[in-house]
Amino acid sequence: MIIGRVTGSIVSTRKCENLIGNKFMVVEPLENMGALGRLVAIDNIGAGIGETVLVALGSAARVGLEQAPVDAAIVGIVDEE
Repeated sequence: MIIGRVTGSIVSTRKCENLIGNKFMVVEPLENMGALGRLVAIDNIGAGIGETVLVALGSAARVGLEQAPVDAAIVGIVDEE
C-alpha cells in the first residue's frame, strides 16, 4: 500500500466489461513511498483531484471487484499526514 496525491483523471470509452461504471484517477506517490512514478488507480470511493489517498496495489487491489483486471485501487482518503 502506498500514499499518494491524485493529480488527474483518465477517461476510457472502451474497457473491460467488469470496469464499466468505474472512475480512474492518476496518482503521484509521495516521495518517501519509494514508488517508481505515477500510476492509474480505480476509484470506488470518490476521491478528487488534489486529495491525498491510500492506494492498494497488486492482488489486494482486486478485493471487492468481481474478476476485474485491476492492479491499483484507491481504498481511502487521508485526512491528516
